[in-house]
Amino acid sequence: MPEGVRPLRADAARKREQVVAAAGEELADLAVAARNGEPIRLSLDKVAARARVGVATLYRHFPTREALLEAVYHQELARLCEAAPDLAAGAPADEALLTWMRRYLDFVDSKRAMGADLRTMVASGAITQTDTRARLTAAVEPFLARGTAAGIFRSDVLPGDVVAAMAGAVFAADPTQQREQTERLLALLIDGLSCTSR
Repeated sequence: MPEGVRPLRADAARKREQVVAAAGEELADLAVAARNGEPIRLSLDKVAARARVGVATLYRHFPTREALLEAVYHQELARLCEAAPDLAAGAPADEALLTWMRRYLDFVDSKRAMGADLRTMVASGAITQTDTRARLTAAVEPFLARGTAAGIFRSDVLPGDVVAAMAGAVFAADPTQQREQTERLLALLIDGLSCTSR
């Protein structure tokens, strides 16, 4: 922790976490609404109500919408990437990687609900594509390592190429069937990693 910055009291830290969790849940709901063609805009009043805190408490921890969304982004990215080793160890590599990729799609879906706020954070440097790509690349590594060792995946596949293909599937999918087509593209990607695909 930076010098001169006091740690939050336990109750304040708990409320902060409640707000971040509630914002993440609200964004996930908005992502579903967006797939149904409904307008999306994160309401801080709804986040506060969902977190069971007052709006003043929310603003005390997050003075701007961008500050809250930045915290949500980093927490959800960390959660996604930290889940990779356990998932990789718990099932055959191809099944485990596809499960993790679906979690990646959940992450991407909720980020769409951030809209212009996300673009502002990227422009300001609060969120960088370089850091996100590096963390996703590291998360893919255990799946490929276990899959190669088990003879499931090809040995010539680079984790960064898998991440690039995942992102490409997201951006290439038809907006009218975004999630469904992206899942099919990711399943094709898994097939392409297979030793039997050569």
